[in-house]
Amino acid sequence: MKILVLGSGGREHALVWKLRQSPRVTALYCAPGNAGTAQLATNVPIKITEHQKLVEFAKSEGIDLTVVGPDDALAAGIVDLFQKHGLRIFGPTQSAARLESSKVFAKEFMERHGIPTARSGSFSDSSDAQRFCQKAKHPLVVKADGLALGKGVIIAQNSWEAGLAVHEIMDVRKFGDAGKQVLIEEFLEGEECSIHALVDGDSYLLFPAAQDHKRALDGDQGLNTGGMGTFSPPSKLLTPELEERVRREVLDPFIAGLKKDGLDFRGMLFPGLMITADGPKVLEFNCRFGDPETQVLLTRLESDLVDLLEATIDRRLAQTKAQWKTDSAVCVVMASGGYPGSYASGKAITGLEQSQDGITVFHAGTKAEGGKTLTAGGRVLGVTALAGDLAAARQRAYAAVDGIQFEGRQFRRDIAVKGLSA
Repeated sequence: MKILVLGSGGREHALVWKLRQSPRVTALYCAPGNAGTAQLATNVPIKITEHQKLVEFAKSEGIDLTVVGPDDALAAGIVDLFQKHGLRIFGPTQSAARLESSKVFAKEFMERHGIPTARSGSFSDSSDAQRFCQKAKHPLVVKADGLALGKGVIIAQNSWEAGLAVHEIMDVRKFGDAGKQVLIEEFLEGEECSIHALVDGDSYLLFPAAQDHKRALDGDQGLNTGGMGTFSPPSKLLTPELEERVRREVLDPFIAGLKKDGLDFRGMLFPGLMITADGPKVLEFNCRFGDPETQVLLTRLESDLVDLLEATIDRRLAQTKAQWKTDSAVCVVMASGGYPGSYASGKAITGLEQSQDGITVFHAGTKAEGGKTLTAGGRVLGVTALAGDLAAARQRAYAAVDGIQFEGRQFRRDIAVKGLSA
């Protein structure tokens, strides 16, 4: 098979890395890719936004399967376009992808189909949103409705902070058109947990859980980011009993809701959960592989990823099983100094040539230039370790991180600590 992966981040490098292991793959491409994907696949200099060029490339190269990485491509309807041209592609249609691209749409879907979530209000007028913030109980969570690279969520401790968040999102348009509407939710207390499930519209195949670290600084302090690290499995958090509740209260009604609403969802469902005293509640839906969750999940996956993706497209998940390593995995994200705010790029990275058992360094924001690997983004690398238990995987990951250098590097020192102390 010839396979094309769309995207240029750590998630896409992990997808390329796992797909390269399949004996079914004869040629592998990544558009536009990064310095890491270039070592495993042929990078194609086509931007993720150039949908027609991607279609033309897939046709000319005889691509058998295209795998979409980023959310914005799904929201823009790339799956619909490929299908229109008779091309095989993994991911939900534009209509179904609204479950991620519009938080208001997702909230209404959850409420309509009885999926547990936070109480909320949605607003398209900033004055109405401001008045709601003045009367509501705090803290509140203020969310831009549209896609904002994982950063359009602001936790407000009081009415002044909530009002400022509404002003920045809706009036200043800090997150662009994503702020045309806002969703204002009650603040849920608990521990966050990420689950992934392949969904074919009729059935689902649940992956092991992972736990992300969204805040930029140790101790869950600082600004929200796209994710500073993750570990799997968070077995002390998501017990077998809680997993059964997730199936019964989230995934089963999700499938029923798709059918009732006529949504063609064949792809990866990635709900962010808050494990509260009342049980699991959905914070948001994502309609693609998570980043950096993909790095730890695919490191633990023993089955052929190609088989799983095709079973999803062909609605065969009810007859499909996946095999997983019992090992634990930890991913530590190394970011550019200043991330998630402004940062400089073009810094030389050293230490990538080190070879250690159980370590895979997934590239995110990198580029190859003049024989060197340079930083080219906010999140630069996802240093991922696999070991027999969580403590050993964590120790192994940080040992590898300490051997990698670039000017201004920043990373959290407490990834997976909560998994050890929970």
